[in-house]
Amino acid sequence: MPLDWIHENPPRWDADKARIIDGARAGTLDLKKLGERRPGALLPGEWWRAADGGRAVGYGWMDTTWGDAEILLAVEPDGQGRGTGSFILDHLEQEAHARGLNQLYNVIPAAHPEPEKLARWLGKRGFAPAGDGRLLRAVLKAG
Repeated sequence: MPLDWIHENPPRWDADKARIIDGARAGTLDLKKLGERRPGALLPGEWWRAADGGRAVGYGWMDTTWGDAEILLAVEPDGQGRGTGSFILDHLEQEAHARGLNQLYNVIPAAHPEPEKLARWLGKRGFAPAGDGRLLRAVLKAG
């Protein structure tokens, strides 16, 4: 079954986010960027849910500044290695393109348990070190 891409408006902390984001390995995400994590709390940035048959299997987050977008991806632990992260990344890029943004970037937290593995995964998808701790990629233009 293909995944659905659902924009959350407004984004709020809920049980599915707690299951996926709080279920991630320690250090995987910079949780300070995500705001207050209590049921019903409004969240900063834009959020999308990747769903399989109505069940949340991952999230994409984007925060824009000066024409660029910082992105985060979270995939449920049991669903990793099945293309969900690539699905989320592709859709975040489409969202960035639709907003006329120039670049996507990700900062791998210092405490990430597998920073080299994540950097390689992003590198295979066109991201390159920017020299300031960010992994950066131009938003691809359609056509």
